[in-house]
Amino acid sequence: MARYLLLIHDNEAYYDTAGADERQALDEGHEVFAREHKDIIVEGGHLQASTTATVVRQDGKGDFLLTDGPYAETKEALGGYYVIDVATLDQALAVAKRLPFFGEVGDAAVEVRPMH
Repeated sequence: MARYLLLIHDNEAYYDTAGADERQALDEGHEVFAREHKDIIVEGGHLQASTTATVVRQDGKGDFLLTDGPYAETKEALGGYYVIDVATLDQALAVAKRLPFFGEVGDAAVEVRPMH
């Protein structure tokens, strides 16, 4: 078995304007996904808004520079993740296709990356 990280990118602006019913539907979708894949999910989490992020960089002088906000400024932001344990990339991609998406078509994507 191999571990894969499923990085869920979605449109935070859409999330901010969604109604309670839409948010509840997404949460329920993840609960269903987690139950269906409980045997391969190692862990997962829903991240707070990218505006709560702090980026740490080396400053080249032996210290660090801290900046508020996400590392990359994009419309889509990292909203959550799952670590799964499956045998192949094809299996990981099949699992990624089962994740509930949020927002308009094209606003959300799942990045699948193998882990060491």
